[in-house]
Amino acid sequence: MQKGSNVAVHARAVRVELGWQSGQGVPDADASALLLAGGKVRSDNDFVFYNQPTHPSGAVNYDGKNRGQTVVDALSIALDRTEPAIDTIVIAASADGGNFGQFTGLYVRVIDAANGAEVARFDSTGATTETAFVLGELYRRQGGWKFRAVGQGYASGLAGLATDFGISVDDEPPPPPPQQHYAPPPPMDMNKISLTKTAPAVSLTKQGATSGVMRINLNWSARPGAAKGMFGKRRSGADLDLDLCCLWELMDGTKGCIHALGDFGALDRAPYIMLDKDDRTGGNVSGENLDINLDFTGHFRRILVFAELYEGAEDFRGVEATATLYPVNSAPIEMSMNDCHDASRDAVLAVIENINGELVVRREGVFVLPPAGRPRWGKQSVDEAYRWGLNWVATKGKG
Repeated sequence: MQKGSNVAVHARAVRVELGWQSGQGVPDADASALLLAGGKVRSDNDFVFYNQPTHPSGAVNYDGKNRGQTVVDALSIALDRTEPAIDTIVIAASADGGNFGQFTGLYVRVIDAANGAEVARFDSTGATTETAFVLGELYRRQGGWKFRAVGQGYASGLAGLATDFGISVDDEPPPPPPQQHYAPPPPMDMNKISLTKTAPAVSLTKQGATSGVMRINLNWSARPGAAKGMFGKRRSGADLDLDLCCLWELMDGTKGCIHALGDFGALDRAPYIMLDKDDRTGGNVSGENLDINLDFTGHFRRILVFAELYEGAEDFRGVEATATLYPVNSAPIEMSMNDCHDASRDAVLAVIENINGELVVRREGVFVLPPAGRPRWGKQSVDEAYRWGLNWVATKGKG
């Protein structure tokens, strides 16, 4: 079909497929449907998408994805069960982690649910920076239904598209109280040191912390969906999974990365840093800990400590991450971050640096965006931001 053309749809029920070619650097996308009466939705219930997969009438359902060389996201629409007040069903798509200029082979097609015959197909081309698209629409005409190829893009994303059709994006209910995930703290120490924007650094050497194993513990609290509105993706049953990671460099020039999907490190040999476990839900009472053997202080050039969002939220908005350092025979050192305002999935908490033999901890408080279209490659962005110079390859995700 050409943009603007239409075709009659005689099927009683159809499957609408959004498809595109998979590949390296290609973002994800999601299909959605808006049921309109006189050009607008009657309420937010008339919007069917990943967070609201079934229309109250049962006529429209979001079916989800099949992944392969071609990725297909689908909707099921029972035209014969669609309420009489609904005159148009808009078929839309939103990009996740990029824009539609990065897609190849983007199409929408309408299939007769009874026999699998293709009723209509529209191949969308020429996209640039758009992050949402109206690909087509099913509409009533003379007692029947037709499908029109639309191809209208939006740079304002799914929220901007939905707002144009009358969806309210600011009426989310108040978030539930934060769910705390933490390791049991040691006995209260009134001399705890808090690193802030105005007082960002402390010398471990001057604190007498020059030997033994220093533990770094990651705590977090999260409000699911905070600052994301109704469009924030929520994975049913998946708790927030933050990974404690570090980049390290020794005085001899060797360097690397310790993280839950790769090297856990070692304490008795280089790099003298070790991740104790991967706590995938935050439910483990001891949390995730990074241990640093300060008996080898003279070997360290710099250590960068950061947290990476793996699962349970799209970015650090609405998440507070706190790292606490527990040196042997010295006051705990604490730093927090809770002011993310973009789609960053990595939070750089601190840099520990050997400055003329003195080990200094400096709070960073920097959020880092992943590369466009590669939300799992945030470690590479952290590397580049701090000029670490590592070589990166793809790794298998968590099982």
